[in-house]
Amino acid sequence: MCNLYSQTKSQDAMRHVFDDMLEGEEGLVDTTGNLPPLTGIWPDYHAPIIRHGTSGDWRLAMARWGMPTPAKFLEGKRTDPGVTNIRNVASPHWRRWLGVEHRCLVPFTSFSEIDKRPGAPRNSPVWFALGEGRPLAFFAGLHTEWTSVRKLKEGEVTADLFGFLTCPPNAEVQPVHPKAMPVILTTPQDWRLWLTAPAEEALKLQRPLPDGMLKIVAEGVREDAA
Repeated sequence: MCNLYSQTKSQDAMRHVFDDMLEGEEGLVDTTGNLPPLTGIWPDYHAPIIRHGTSGDWRLAMARWGMPTPAKFLEGKRTDPGVTNIRNVASPHWRRWLGVEHRCLVPFTSFSEIDKRPGAPRNSPVWFALGEGRPLAFFAGLHTEWTSVRKLKEGEVTADLFGFLTCPPNAEVQPVHPKAMPVILTTPQDWRLWLTAPAEEALKLQRPLPDGMLKIVAEGVREDAA
């Protein structure tokens, strides 16, 4: 499971990398405020997503990482910390959020997996990116507004939540984390397909990034500040 990633590009970079996806009079409205580089984004942290707006525009907005947990896993528990990674989209729990109104893009510059290679230190993160320069890309995400108790000290809150899809690992990730990797989208065509196509078409993007597109850019650190 990917439970740690970074997004260190500027808001301007996030806005303009999205320009090639816009059509006609579409625009991107930034509601995130003054957003610093996020060198380590953990579950339940607030992070930026790009989603549908309320009047035909696109919205760069903040949300908490962790979609609602299926009810069967909450029995006897007092809090719902959320689900960060979504694999089984055929589950009725997730099907309700597969429509275009709940899809989003999650900008990132690198992501980490705990190292499972033989002899690796315990709980040691390995960071992957599209290159040493950490170019901006997107996870294929889902989002919703939900009322729950995330933390006892907070009590019940209504929050915008997000998570992202996972898939089998590619050649770079597999030795480190054999079970899964995030669904990564790198082109304007795929971004638009994920955000606007019928679910049966959009879900064809739930596939590994082609081999050779990722590289390890850091190891053993809890933040990727590069």
